[in-house]
Amino acid sequence: MNQEQYDRMHSARGFIAALDQSGGSTPKALRAYGIDDSSYNGEDEMFDLVHEMRTRIITNPSFNSEKVLAAILFQQTMDRKIEDKYTADYLWEEKGIIPILKIDKGLAEEENNVKLMKPIPDLDAVLDHAVNERHIFGTKERSVIFDYNEKGIRDIIDQQFELGLKVWAHGLVPILEPEVDINNPNKEKTEAFMKECIKENLAKLADDVRLMFKVTIPTVADLYSDIMEDPHVVRVVALSGGYTQDKADELLRANHGLIASFSRALAQDLRVTQSDEEFTECLGAAVARIYEASIT
Repeated sequence: MNQEQYDRMHSARGFIAALDQSGGSTPKALRAYGIDDSSYNGEDEMFDLVHEMRTRIITNPSFNSEKVLAAILFQQTMDRKIEDKYTADYLWEEKGIIPILKIDKGLAEEENNVKLMKPIPDLDAVLDHAVNERHIFGTKERSVIFDYNEKGIRDIIDQQFELGLKVWAHGLVPILEPEVDINNPNKEKTEAFMKECIKENLAKLADDVRLMFKVTIPTVADLYSDIMEDPHVVRVVALSGGYTQDKADELLRANHGLIASFSRALAQDLRVTQSDEEFTECLGAAVARIYEASIT
């Protein structure tokens, strides 16, 4: 683990940019950017286009370490280059931004009101490659809770911690992401029970284990304040969860110490047709707003 990156992630101001759209979410991200499905043929062309979009964001002067702590990457992005450097090396060496890898392979079918993660093929090889060859700091792994169901919530948290410990054993800091769907009809109750499950699991960890959480912005402000104080926890960050940028920022400001890890809310106003000046202005405004909401 890179100690400089760890110290920055633990204590520095800023937010995490989620640039990790995978195969299923990439077409939607491209359409939002102004590239419709008819503009490419097959996955190879699609991934080329989304890498161009990500490269435009990452290399932009508005995307810098003054406000951006880290960026979450799709596995294919990790193995591509930006200006002749692998993406993670470019982020850290040129920008001072910490590289994180999305490792989950999507969601299983819904059961007990939750969707667990699918199995991750060749997990050990992926983690070894990430840390030793691509210089990744940590990982992110997502599952979703749709309604209050104690068995389902426990299953989600148990799976997240099990995977997180495997990641930690490879020298990476895991970001556990048990997302609570923003349309969950019992969102507040779900979040309260999930928090208790998290605390139970944290209490079982060895002293040296370090991890992070990525959570839906809670219904009850500052719900996760005591989780942030746990010595095992490097940082707690928030996903935008389908909220608009303005709404996500508003909710985030009410949660002290919780920082953003936004995807759609970061890129929602970016368009392929924008001039470099327009793109820089638009991205800079989004970065500034999300940063301000993250330093309350």
